[in-house]
Amino acid sequence: MLDIKEDGSGVVLRVRVQPRAAKNSLAGEMEGALKVRLTAPPVDGAANEACCRFLAEVFGVAKSNVEIISGHTGRNKVVRVAGIDEARARRVLKL
Repeated sequence: MLDIKEDGSGVVLRVRVQPRAAKNSLAGEMEGALKVRLTAPPVDGAANEACCRFLAEVFGVAKSNVEIISGHTGRNKVVRVAGIDEARARRVLKL
């Protein structure tokens, strides 16, 4: 089951990024993390930027509300999405 926790300003979730995919998409859940496929390559922060932008679109929040807390240089990341609660996050992700 996807690990989503509420904090004071929104939700925190684990994300597993697959760079250089054919298209940006959600690919389900993997070991408690949301699997995200991104077209961006994993160089110069491009995949991190694309991850934040894509998750902002998915959750319907401003890009500034999505922040990578940890995992800037790896595929496994911890992301905070401000302005939503756990129920809305699960509804958007259909979990």
